[in-house]
Amino acid sequence: MNTQGNELHRGLEQRHITLMSLGAAIGVGLFLGSASTIKLAGPGILLAYAFSGLIMFFIMRALGEMAIEKPVAGSFSKYARDYLGPLAGYITGWNYWFLWIVTGMAEITAVGIYMQFWFPDSPRWIWALAALAIMASINFLAVKAYGELEFWFALIKIVTIVAMIVSGAGMIFFGLGNGGIATGIQNLWEYGGFFPNGFKGVLLSLQMVMFAYLGIEMIGITAGEVKNPQKSLAKAIDSVFWRILIFYVGALFVIMSIYPWQDIGTKGSPFVLTFEQLGIPAAAGIINFVVLTAALSSCNSGIFSTARMLFNLANHGEAPEQFSKLTKNGVPGLAILASAAALLIGVVLNYFVPAKVFAWVTSIATFGAIWTWGIILLSQLRYRKSLRKDQVKKLKYKLPLFPFTSYLSLGFLAFIIVLMAFSPDTRVAVIVGPGWLLFLIAFYYGKGFHKRANETNLSSEKAG
Repeated sequence: MNTQGNELHRGLEQRHITLMSLGAAIGVGLFLGSASTIKLAGPGILLAYAFSGLIMFFIMRALGEMAIEKPVAGSFSKYARDYLGPLAGYITGWNYWFLWIVTGMAEITAVGIYMQFWFPDSPRWIWALAALAIMASINFLAVKAYGELEFWFALIKIVTIVAMIVSGAGMIFFGLGNGGIATGIQNLWEYGGFFPNGFKGVLLSLQMVMFAYLGIEMIGITAGEVKNPQKSLAKAIDSVFWRILIFYVGALFVIMSIYPWQDIGTKGSPFVLTFEQLGIPAAAGIINFVVLTAALSSCNSGIFSTARMLFNLANHGEAPEQFSKLTKNGVPGLAILASAAALLIGVVLNYFVPAKVFAWVTSIATFGAIWTWGIILLSQLRYRKSLRKDQVKKLKYKLPLFPFTSYLSLGFLAFIIVLMAFSPDTRVAVIVGPGWLLFLIAFYYGKGFHKRANETNLSSEKAG
């Protein structure tokens, strides 16, 4: 380990961070999990994705406003510490670590399931363990190598989605793969209307929709390792939002135009059905390969982001000091090992727990994501208040319609939490989530971190 210098290497290009955040946000949920949200909302799910996407755009602009001025490791955890206090930074850092470990546990277990498509008699845990070992090893390479791998992982998903949208549009308007008979888009309203389950169905789908957007905030985590952060972050944030919106809304628009919404999910993945309709016999194998890379990408992103959070927490004395040490390649090696070890425990636990726990995992991860997004908005509100009018005018990248969009986004996130409390499937998150936060607070005061933070503040004031 290299203890000389504590600065992460800036080895990421703009194309890396754009594709990394796309890869983190476009996951298995779109390829396999979209059927569950369609059952709840019908074609109205398009509205849920569009409006939720707009809220995520505001959140990302709020993050970008701070990240472009202060591109640091730890990102929103650091901003929470600076503008909301040490406790907020501590909770946000450990909470983000926890939510990605939980998400990574689900994804690493999924790898074993997908590999059984080709090797049905093999035990799942072997593939899960192999995937974890490979992804952890990749994270030990220079950050540019990590970014390059994530670039190609994300590109596989994007090419598949674009191919599905283009070929599906050909089927809708020109009858491609359907004997020359255009299917049209009447399926969007012919089976009970655009909102077959009423607006209630759309509201109930919002929790899973927001889970789908989890990962987009990873752009902020890359701020400490990206070249030319002012230019790269601004372009990446704006382009990622529009691309994700097009991919999610575009793909689901095509799927629900071709197939009646109530049939989706009853005969396998909608992507497989669409490619099979076009006469591609290996469609199931192709989509299985894509979702495999999606799961590997998510695990890879999880190790990357959790290691950076541990690095930031260690620098503030709120995690073991060893996690702040960098390897010769400029990556936090021990922090990577710690996150990989936590995921290894997840592999063992997932071996014993029933399948229904996956719904609980996504709910708990969504609660953690909502906390993170809420902290980003609150930090940005306090950040703006700390600036003089002339400093606000000089900001290179601003949240549009501030402060209205900040309060609108905060209200929407609070509304999602309320919805989760009313649904039996997601209620567990409203119990486990706050319980986890209370545990962190108790640990913070029990370990005396608050005294250390006060001493640091006093010494800073004297130095000033």
